[in-house]
Parts: sequence; C-alpha cells; structure tokens
Amino acid sequence: MFRSGVGFLALFGAGWWLLGTSAFDGWVRPVAIVVGCALALGLMLAAQRLLPASAGGPLPAHLRRRFHRINALQWLLIIVIAVVCGRAGSPVLIPPLVALVAGLHFLPLAVVFSQPRLRLPAALLVLAGTGGLAVWATHGPDTTVRLVVGVTAALSLWTTAAWTVTGAASAPREPVPTP
Repeated sequence: MFRSGVGFLALFGAGWWLLGTSAFDGWVRPVAIVVGCALALGLMLAAQRLLPASAGGPLPAHLRRRFHRINALQWLLIIVIAVVCGRAGSPVLIPPLVALVAGLHFLPLAVVFSQPRLRLPAALLVLAGTGGLAVWATHGPDTTVRLVVGVTAALSLWTTAAWTVTGAASAPREPVPTP
C-alpha cells in the first residue's frame, strides 16, 4: 500500500485536506471529509493493485540514512515552528510554514529516490505555504489561510500520488515467461 510512497502521499494529503476543510461549516465539511478520505483510500488501493511489488523496495543503507536525516530535520523544523508560533500567539502561521518545510524536504528526497517527479510536490507545497502567508499578510481570515494551504497541499500530494500510479500503470510491462 505504501509502494513508491503513494501511501504516504495519500495519507498526508488526507491530513492536509482535513486542515483545509476545517474552513467549511454545516453539511459541507462532513461531505468534504468523506470525499477526501475516499480519494486517499482509492489512491492507496490503486497503488496496491497497479504498482509492481518491487516498487519502492528497500533502499541501500547509505540512501536510507540520508532519507532518515532529511525526515528528522523536517520534523525538527516542524516542531520548532509549532512551538515558536504557538508561543508567539500566531498559530495561524503553523500550516503555511509547515507546508514550506514539507515542500522543501521533497527536493533532497527527489535525489535520494532518483525521482525528479518529487519536484512537483516540492513546488506546489511551497506555493501552498506562500499562498497561506500571502492571505495572512493581507489580513485574511484564519479560515482562509487554512483553506488555501490545506486544499492546495492535499491536491498537490494526491496529484503526485496519482501521477506515480498512472505512470507505473501505463509503463510497458515485461512479458511473463510461460512454462
């Protein structure tokens, strides 16, 4: 289910989607949540069904160490952002700043995984964070900051997951030898 990172992209996309849909009231939010969860689940099932078992296999030790360092730095920065913004009384800045950090972390991951397509979520998450900061800087409501960041980030991760699945599904397959 987590082949080629599709599971992670789908689940983190769902998390961003939940943040973005927190801007909605009434019946719209539960419907949006169901739609987002169904989309994430659909992406994971499609990856399970369409990606080869070898997709996203174990990394060599030196690349695994780089991957862990990149993710550790990302999570450390996210914790620092949450603490500093919380203590400064500006929790609205947490999502856009986290989106910037998450986006930037995809750049070295593109190298580690030899996946240039990871530049797409890098760019789109940076765009999501920048958009959220622009809404905040122009004194837009906190709900709009969450909506802009959350929905843009979710759609960027889900788009990358779908691109991964469809790219693998349309790739020529090696013939299965017959006995």
